[in-house]
Amino acid sequence: MLNETTNMTSKHSHPIVCSLLENDLYKFTMWQALLHSNPGAQAEYGFVCRNATLFPLAELKEEVERELDHLCTLSFAQDELDYLRGLRFIKSDFVDFLTVFRFQRRFISVSTEGEHLVVQAKGPLVHVMGFEIFVLYIINELYFRRMPAGVEVLDDARLRLQAKIGTLREASTELQQYPAFPFMFFDFGLRRRYSGVWQAEVVQTLARELPDYFRGTSNVYLAKKFGLTPIGTMAHEYLQAYQSFPIRLRDFQKAALEGWVQEFRGDLGVALTDVVGMDAFLRDFDLYFAKLFDGLRHDSGEPVAWGEKAISHYKKLRIDPLTKRLVFSDGLTIAAALELHRHFRGRIATSFGIGTNLSNDTVHPALNIVMKITSCNGQPVAKLSDSPGKTLCDDHTFLAYLRQVFLLPAVAV
Repeated sequence: MLNETTNMTSKHSHPIVCSLLENDLYKFTMWQALLHSNPGAQAEYGFVCRNATLFPLAELKEEVERELDHLCTLSFAQDELDYLRGLRFIKSDFVDFLTVFRFQRRFISVSTEGEHLVVQAKGPLVHVMGFEIFVLYIINELYFRRMPAGVEVLDDARLRLQAKIGTLREASTELQQYPAFPFMFFDFGLRRRYSGVWQAEVVQTLARELPDYFRGTSNVYLAKKFGLTPIGTMAHEYLQAYQSFPIRLRDFQKAALEGWVQEFRGDLGVALTDVVGMDAFLRDFDLYFAKLFDGLRHDSGEPVAWGEKAISHYKKLRIDPLTKRLVFSDGLTIAAALELHRHFRGRIATSFGIGTNLSNDTVHPALNIVMKITSCNGQPVAKLSDSPGKTLCDDHTFLAYLRQVFLLPAVAV
């Protein structure tokens, strides 16, 4: 538990990033896959804040600069490399690459536009893709250090966490009646956490209090520290990068999925569905891929409708949905996860990645921040989300072309 005298919102002297291992697992898996398949790709990433803030993020510029300076001095410790080498899907040559890897400060810049903070990473894909999660939790922690605070914020956060634990304990009798369809959830809260110390307390508390339901964390550092399972497969940037590779644009999803299959040979078999929307994804997710992948991950759109489409697709392919899994990870709470579990129970396996609601549920409104790939190999890439406001691409011509290629309805610009 946190030291009660600690002021979590004061300006700390210690750096925020303590280890290069403190990244989401899917960063390492995508990193390995892209290093092997397209090591020469060049990419650009940009930071976006989607909601209102209590003070202009531009005020954080100098502090963000200092934290990035520190990040670029770090390298992987030997015990961290040994840990990664022990994961059966991480290949030896990738770990060898990480032994000499350091982030390069020249590949990332921080500036301001009025009240907005502008963070851009540009350079070799395998050198800049790793910045994303660090930038996000650096900005988050710097932001919340400035909030009016004290011990009361953490006391309230602990009460909220205990209420979530209580919700699951109250549901235990019901859940135990269906042992063939266990409820399981994971911590996906690294990128938007209140602080590193608070996330560690949350994960440790959940592992201790809910061992039957809490199955791991995406934070590889905390997974190693607490002996938990690191969780993750792929994110949008992996599939988006394939939009720029020398293949037909119409074939980018199939090429990305095939690349994943060849890299991991049956491991990490959960595919992300919403880079060009669920309907367009399912047109590419044929019998071959549906048999090879263990399941699908939801990250935008109405979750029940998405899940019903997935089940219908499996049935159409004459695949028993009970042999597959749906992973939900879009803005979840414990209560919402339980409702989804009840809806699909007995029809398909489910699991739930819960992020901000675990790692940053306090009296202060959470930031909705992302840092996404915007171009690769000198051309734009895009995510056409099933949720309004989550589509990412500033090039309206490319967006229109992508919609046309995948037979998606045009939208007003």
